[in-house]
Amino acid sequence: MTDTKTNKKMKTDIEIARECKMKKISEIAAELGIDEDCVEYYGKYKAKIDLSYFENKKRKGKLVLVTAITPTPAGEGKTTTSIGLADGLKRIGKNVVAALREPSLGPVFGVKGGAAGGGYAQVVPMEDINLHFTGDFHAIGAANNLLAAMLDNHIQQGNELGIDVRKITWKRCVDMNDRQLRFIVDGLGGKPNGTPREDGFKITVASEIMAVLCLSTSIIDLKTNLSKIIVGYTYDDKPVTAGDLKAAGAMTALLKDALKPNLVQTLEGTPAFVHGGPFANIAHGCNSVIATDGALKTADYVVTEAGFGADLGAEKFLDIKCRKAGLEPDAVVVVATVRALKMHGGLAKTELGTENLEALGKGTPNLLRHASNIRNVYKLPCVVAINRFPTDTDAEINFIIGKCRELGVNVVLSTVWADGGKGGEALAREVVRLCEEERGDFTFCYRDEDPIEEKIEAVVKKVYGGDGITITPQAKKQIETLNALGFSRLPVCIAKTQYSFSDNPALLGAPEGFKITVRNVEVSAGAGFIVVLTGDIMTMPGLPKRPAAENIDVNEKGEIVGLF
Repeated sequence: MTDTKTNKKMKTDIEIARECKMKKISEIAAELGIDEDCVEYYGKYKAKIDLSYFENKKRKGKLVLVTAITPTPAGEGKTTTSIGLADGLKRIGKNVVAALREPSLGPVFGVKGGAAGGGYAQVVPMEDINLHFTGDFHAIGAANNLLAAMLDNHIQQGNELGIDVRKITWKRCVDMNDRQLRFIVDGLGGKPNGTPREDGFKITVASEIMAVLCLSTSIIDLKTNLSKIIVGYTYDDKPVTAGDLKAAGAMTALLKDALKPNLVQTLEGTPAFVHGGPFANIAHGCNSVIATDGALKTADYVVTEAGFGADLGAEKFLDIKCRKAGLEPDAVVVVATVRALKMHGGLAKTELGTENLEALGKGTPNLLRHASNIRNVYKLPCVVAINRFPTDTDAEINFIIGKCRELGVNVVLSTVWADGGKGGEALAREVVRLCEEERGDFTFCYRDEDPIEEKIEAVVKKVYGGDGITITPQAKKQIETLNALGFSRLPVCIAKTQYSFSDNPALLGAPEGFKITVRNVEVSAGAGFIVVLTGDIMTMPGLPKRPAAENIDVNEKGEIVGLF
């Protein structure tokens, strides 16, 4: 990217990250007061924190949730803003920790090239975090596939539980975008090779194991939740669990270290827990409960984020994670960019570098609906952060600020991408003001006791702005089954396109008068929520025509290039 004001080529994210003089992670841990005995080192700049450190400590921090408008290919900079805000809070003298999710190899090699922030607001070591990091995702994949192996082995060895191979719901997983694995047939080649059946893979971050890891509060809680995972049904339609297969203990052993939060730092040396990372569409789109809880026990301010737009990530953070973990955000930041709002106003990606107030005006209702949801549905203090790009004009910035203020929406300009923590100081001061002076009245979108259909409808009407839901006959039967099995009190996790408030990705801006079609309803009993599938949602993405992997390489010095 070129700065239009100076006409200079901007450094890439990886170039900026490589220039950073990182502190040894022992220093970062010491700044937080973490006992040396509780720090497990993964090289000089990464560590896991033993869970014993957090035992018997009370939460003391203010929780700040960062979310965003409906995402577009133009980018919103949610993670960049989260990191820059944390650095900004540190710059104004606050004791702060960022709590962020881990990137997935699939999107890294497929679409984005990296997901550790951007510009001068990044977590480091950026290359490690974007690639194998501390091996958590491998452990999740291994635990997932152990369960799959034990399931198929049980059938091979006599099928004592009477599992109907036509009713197996558990899928294998791999941490890579690979559409070829969505639907497969395995067990071919005769009796020694298993039982032939239709099968498939999910990407690791869409696995229920990821959600279980992220929502568990201790090693015992993890094992209990793993044992509840439903892998399929018997010939007489009784659920079969990981506990029935006696797999939970071994799965817990594989996940024992993965459960410990990872400690790293920002470019400016602010501590950051980077741990867990389920997709917003499938789970709750943010870091683990353990990382958030641990951060609240070690710092006065905790900056965390929720995946995709506020209708997906923030909704799940608030209605699922907060419900389960007893969390209540003290303030919420909604991130928006001029570029993304112009796309919501109908411009193509190639046209975003040119000033266009008309398109910006058409796109701004998307931002306003998200801000309204936070304030009026969830009743939380909110500020809009305009994440400035070098190509944005003053007229465009002032237009958004004016529209927000017209409607009483709190708004602050953020320049963290270009200026790091300094560019986040104004946002940091406003966040502190919200936390100290404004008291929210946090309210869930629906109640535990509401019927499943009413929970779904509540989210559609209150958060998406739709008129209601249409439930397919198949989904109606599935809801009846879940009610009969005693799962009706669980929260709903709605999987929907991230590109629209509706289930149609082409409906940009703030559409009205639409209904959401519920086509499939299934339970993630281990994670403790009901997954509601709408539209054309894939749990195994494919690579684009030009994967980011084409640009990633290693030079003669052994340095990775092209990773953002």
